[in-house]
Amino acid sequence: MNKISDIAIVGAGPIGLSIAIAAARKRIDYLVLEKSMLVHSIYHFPTNMTFFSTATELELGGLPFICQGQKPTRAEALQYYRRVAQYFDLNIRYDAHVMGIEKDDGYFSLLLKSGEKVRAKNTVLASGYYDHPNLLNVPGENLPKVSHYYKESHLYFAKKVVVIGGRNSAAEAALEIYRTGGEVTLVHRGSGFDDKVKYWVRPDIENRIARGEIKAYFNSNVVKIEEKSVTIRTENGELLTIENDCVLALIGYHPDVDLMRRAGVRVDDETLVPQHNPETLETNVAGLYVAGALTVGREANKVFIENGRLHGEQVVTAIAKKLAS
Repeated sequence: MNKISDIAIVGAGPIGLSIAIAAARKRIDYLVLEKSMLVHSIYHFPTNMTFFSTATELELGGLPFICQGQKPTRAEALQYYRRVAQYFDLNIRYDAHVMGIEKDDGYFSLLLKSGEKVRAKNTVLASGYYDHPNLLNVPGENLPKVSHYYKESHLYFAKKVVVIGGRNSAAEAALEIYRTGGEVTLVHRGSGFDDKVKYWVRPDIENRIARGEIKAYFNSNVVKIEEKSVTIRTENGELLTIENDCVLALIGYHPDVDLMRRAGVRVDDETLVPQHNPETLETNVAGLYVAGALTVGREANKVFIENGRLHGEQVVTAIAKKLAS
């Protein structure tokens, strides 16, 4: 019979780590199950990304996060979270992809891709959303030249690139590619950039557009992607075909709700918000909790590391009370 942990934590991102730290401090037996690597999402962020949050706002467990500039970079964050895992000696299993969750006789059985089952009294889903991009749902979106992720600009040197979106990721990608020598056209369905675009990025991208160095079409939508072109519908209803080599559809991400639905969690079809108690973060399935961006569904921009990390103490406090009763 496999060991039964008090808590199984799905996901080794910053939120999952915060839960593990809180459990360790309360001497509650836990196991973190991570399908890939430590802070998987941050690893896949753009190589040269700088966080909007300060280093202090990204700290876990009171362990100081020291960075060289005013804001930490992706590389510094990766180094910091490695140090967190080592400092707190966190119990993490990597390459442990949870495919299903069943509850039987008051315990959870988490079925891993390997075929193994892990058992726990409580389960916390802290798997984030970065692996599930929002789709354009237009013809040609599955072409090899289309990506929903941006890593670095060198690939786009001397290429004609359409960047779709109006948030930080789209604005920063457009600027980097322009400065690397790519010809950038930005397309966004909104009338302007999102209010949460970083304060040092927004004037930069707006100035590049004003000078004609980056072309931009607002209140516009992509209607078709072909091998050598992209067709958009502009704000006046005109269909415009743009010569094109690469497309970056940076229009956000959404949580994977299939796993929790199969486990019996009721999820709103429109918002993708799971039914849960906002005080304890326990779902309608007793003993099954959600944390981080999973708590807000499609509105992932409401929960960041800086406020999501508080879920660790919140969830573990609720579980500790149940275990003590």
